Amino acid sequence: MPEITGYHAHVYFDAETQNIAQQVCEEAARLFPVEMGRMHAKNVGPHPRWSCQLAFAADAFDQVIPWLMLNRQGLTVFTHPETGQHLEDHRDRAVWMGELLDLNLSIFDKLKT
Repeated sequence: MPEITGYHAHVYFDAETQNIAQQVCEEAARLFPVEMGRMHAKNVGPHPRWSCQLAFAADAFDQVIPWLMLNRQGLTVFTHPETGQHLEDHRDRAVWMGELLDLNLSIFDKLKT
């Protein structure tokens, strides 16, 4: 079984909800050992919406995820483990809060070669 070395939570937003998403992400980074990524006002990687990544260690899962469940303010949050198996982590091992969206998993085809 692969080892989970950390997690990424991707907070999805659009032009109307960007400020809310920034507040949620900044508060998570203030409260927990979370590294907040950039606020991407474009689709990045496999993500079908604008997003901000919150990266955290495996031992912070039990703090960060319940907080996001209660404080995501209606935003969709996609969370996946980091095991080094990128396709499986995004496709098979993810946790969704809010709307279930289709990821662009074709980007992982390049990683297999």
